[in-house]
Amino acid sequence: MEVLVKTADLSREEWLRWRTKGIGGSDASIIAGLNPYKSVYQLWQEKRGMMPFEEAENDFTHFGKVLEPVVKREFMLRTGLKVRAKKAILRSSEYPFMLADLDGVIYEFGRMCLFEAKTASAYKQGVWEEGVPGEYMLQIQHYMAVTGAGKAYIAALVGGNHFFFHEVLRDEEMIGKIISMEAYFWENYVLAGKEPPPDGSKATASYLNKRYGISNGKSIELPGEALSVFQRYDEITGQLEELSARKEAVCNELKYLLKENEEGTAGERKVTWKEVKTTSFDRKRLKEEEPEIYGKYILTGSCRRLHVA
Repeated sequence: MEVLVKTADLSREEWLRWRTKGIGGSDASIIAGLNPYKSVYQLWQEKRGMMPFEEAENDFTHFGKVLEPVVKREFMLRTGLKVRAKKAILRSSEYPFMLADLDGVIYEFGRMCLFEAKTASAYKQGVWEEGVPGEYMLQIQHYMAVTGAGKAYIAALVGGNHFFFHEVLRDEEMIGKIISMEAYFWENYVLAGKEPPPDGSKATASYLNKRYGISNGKSIELPGEALSVFQRYDEITGQLEELSARKEAVCNELKYLLKENEEGTAGERKVTWKEVKTTSFDRKRLKEEEPEIYGKYILTGSCRRLHVA
């Protein structure tokens, strides 16, 4: 492990620029396809210097930074452990493409442990009660790979009034997988200048819909490999249809077992079949009988819809 650059006096733009020199801990979940907010293609563009640095912070990232000292202080009060600031971007000596910008370090019995502070909205409370969310586990194990640390603590303020902290031990198997996937991404896409293939994440779908949201109306001849993509589409569609039919059959079995009863239990499992009253709006009738009122309140928009034939 070595210090790549000290961050105490860096501007946000300088800090973002240094992050393009390698793969950081928060990048691990993007490469793994677990990050719903950023696609691997966006990450590739950032590392290649193809995207402008975002100066503005949203409320989530802003208050995450504002509350970091609060989370750190509360953790120290509850545990008696002292968290020290590192204020540097660290780089792995063995894998120079792996970087770490730590929230803090803790020294226990002469050994360095890592500290990470998080904030989360109230709907994430159940996840934090069970343990460390997957994307943050990847981040912590990435940091352990860079620093050689054997243990880390992660603390989170959830919903503004629930506090959780967890101890995380070094997982060599997970670290091996992280190093492998990050090395592949860095060497085969970033250094090679080759675009990574789209993945199935929501972030990638959102990015593609935004980037190519307006059609030019033209028809093109797709490359030869498109035929294999069509084939995979057909195979997966067939599997989904089969699974949907099988699921519907199971639902019908449960209905048959319930008969006219509203609720049924078996061990710890429960199924309900309740009457639900619905209210619907007769849009067609309003359009026919009151076209002026209908036209006054109708909203029109457009989006691109994918249809495979």
